[in-house]
Amino acid sequence: MDAQRTIEQARDTLTVKRVFGDPYEKNGITVIPVAKVQGGAGGGGGEAPDGKGGGSGFGVAARPAGVFIVRGDEVTFRPAIDVNKVIVGAQAVAIVALLVFRSLWKSRQKTRRALAD
Repeated sequence: MDAQRTIEQARDTLTVKRVFGDPYEKNGITVIPVAKVQGGAGGGGGEAPDGKGGGSGFGVAARPAGVFIVRGDEVTFRPAIDVNKVIVGAQAVAIVALLVFRSLWKSRQKTRRALAD
């Protein structure tokens, strides 16, 4: 497969239809799902001693971003919450808090020993 063809396929894949899902309506409220889509493509070629060589490829990553909610003339956006990021962030804060607490505890113990002597 040649690199130009791969890049064309990637461009066709990364369309606005990948970002905005099909809207659906219920009880006068329209919901439009939205995603964050990233992608890229690349390729190359060259001459090898035994003939031509080359390669190409592309990748796409999509994550939910939220939804647009349409009620009459009012449009609001509700973001999607990535629970994994929330958990990792909470773990990082907990580790930092424990390290700070440990440092303060050791410092306090040194001060107590120094005053006792």
